[in-house]
Order: sequence, then C-alpha cells, then structure tokens
Amino acid sequence: MAVLTEEQTMLRDMAREWADNEAPVSAFRKMRDAAPAEFYDAAAWQAQAEMGWAGILVPEAQGGVGMGYVSLGLVLEQLGRNLVATPLAATAAATSALLLGGSDAQQAEWLPPIAAGEVVAALAVDEGPRFAPEGIATRVENGRLSGTKEFVAEGDSAQLFVVAAIDGLYLVPGDEGVTRSPRRLTDGRSHAQVRFENAPAEKLEGGSDLLTQVTDRAAAALCAEMLGMAEAAFAQTNDYLKTRVQFGQVLASFQALQHRMAKMFTELELMRSVVEGALEAIDSGRADVRQEVSLAKAVAGETLHLVSREMIQLHGGIGMTDEHDAGFYLKRARVLEAMWGNAAWHRDRFARLGGY
Repeated sequence: MAVLTEEQTMLRDMAREWADNEAPVSAFRKMRDAAPAEFYDAAAWQAQAEMGWAGILVPEAQGGVGMGYVSLGLVLEQLGRNLVATPLAATAAATSALLLGGSDAQQAEWLPPIAAGEVVAALAVDEGPRFAPEGIATRVENGRLSGTKEFVAEGDSAQLFVVAAIDGLYLVPGDEGVTRSPRRLTDGRSHAQVRFENAPAEKLEGGSDLLTQVTDRAAAALCAEMLGMAEAAFAQTNDYLKTRVQFGQVLASFQALQHRMAKMFTELELMRSVVEGALEAIDSGRADVRQEVSLAKAVAGETLHLVSREMIQLHGGIGMTDEHDAGFYLKRARVLEAMWGNAAWHRDRFARLGGY
C-alpha cells in the first residue's frame, strides 16, 4: 500500500465520504434512468470541481492544486466504489496532454477553466472498436483537422478534445466542425462517435511518444477507478455471503465459497500494489512507466473481470436482475477492461518492453 501524505489521506477520506453521502450507486441508477444529454449529473460534477478534484493535476499557478497522479487515483478509486458517473478521468487524460505538450499560451487558455470545472475535456484516439494507436488515419491540413473517432468517453458533452492525428496530438474546441453521435454502451455512460470536418486545431508539442505518454496516464487513472469498483464488488459479495441463509446455513460457512472469496482477496491485494505502483512511477518520472502501466492495466482488467463475474454468480438469481446493483459493476467493468488496451494488449506490450 502506498505511503500517503497527510494531505492525500485527507483527500481520500473526503472523497470517500462525499461519494457515500452524495453519490451512492442509487444516484447512478437515477442518472441512468433519466439519461441526461451529458450522461452525468452536472450538479455533482460542479460539486467535485468546487472541492478541487477537477484541478488535481493542474499546477497551482493555473488555478489547480497540483497534487499528481497518486492523488488523482485516490479520488477515482473512491468514486469507482459507487460507480459515480463523472467526467473526471476523461478530463484528467486531456489535462495530461496539455501538461506534457501544451505551450504556455495553450495551458493559460485551457487549464484554469478545466481546474474550475467549467470545461470538460476528452481524449479522442480510437478509430475502431479496439485500442490501436498505430492505426490512426486522422489528418490535419492548414490547421484544420478531419477524421472520425469512435467511442470517445465524455464525447457527448466535451467542450475540448485532444485528438490523435497522424502527426501528433491536437487541441480541438468542441464546436466548429465537430459532430457528435451518441454510442450507447452497456455501462450507461457517455461514449460518442465524434466526426471532425475541417475543425480548427492547434498542435501540441512533444516528441513522437507524446501519445503513448498520454494514453499511459489515461490507463493508469482508469486502473484506479477499476480498483475501487473491484473492492466494492468484493465487499458487497462478502457481506451477502455472511447474511444469506440457504439449506439452513449461512452461505459463508461453505468451504467452497470461502476458497473463492480468498482467491479474490489475494488478487485484490496484488491489484492494489500494481495500480499504486503505476501511479507512483508517473509521479516520480521513472523510466519504467510503460512497463508499470501495462502491468497495472493487465492485472486490473483480469481482477475486475473475476470479481465482477463472481459478484453475479455468488448473488445467485437476484444478481441477474436490473433491480440489483451487481449488474452495474459487471457492465462498467467490461467497458473499462477494453479502454486504452485490454489485458492481452498490455501483457504483450509488457513482454516486448522486457525484451521477450
């Protein structure tokens, strides 16, 4: 477990308290049923911004708090526990691109409103059903960007896009030349096809690996949300087994079920270790960030897959119904497993980086 500063401990506890009191899973259910255009609660997002979460990565000079990726992960983990629908992770991914490749003028224009929660930003990379950063066809000519991006998280409402083109990353405001088509995935969150037709674009500076740096940070943040989801799914299943009686016995008394819970517990401990390791590697600027992120995303994907599946199975028939929350965790899990590379993709990259 990461060693937290006093400020980070306070941030984690505040996020947990807010999520439990203001954004339980029932709030997600209510949002899903209401289906607002942005697919999140705008008032809840503003409350998160007022607590400084939108500016966790933004330097203090630009209106943020500059606490880094471990701190971002602490918040996303707590929100993930309750499946809070928030554009925080997507905006943080776009913020990473601005921090790594933005000019002074670009940062001055966009970082303060991002930190204030006035701008939702999104990272637009994929042009097909799978994460394939090497297959980008989007082009820019004379400062105008054209191309189509698929399954852009928070693409329904983003006011700023960081778009991957053949020759780098570009900032594209979400108005002129931008057409959005909602894509309803199983998790009930915002995913959109976004078409850019001669949209004004400003290039971000940075080396040839800027896209990789940004998507690695996006994946690491996603892993923190996945960790919170896995922990909550495990805890709810454990509580259920301790109270549900069948054949005159509490389910937790059956050794076969104890073994299944023990396996999940050990996998969760490993998951926490590698997820925190990836976030710490980013904050410290270590040379092995890519390996750490791939390890974290592979383990996180496999562990969340296991725990969400077991949550359904061990709850029995009630777990199969929409009235129970178990299905929400499984559906969100399947979407996050695929984002920014699934477990197989990251295992392969980890092996290649290791020279195998």
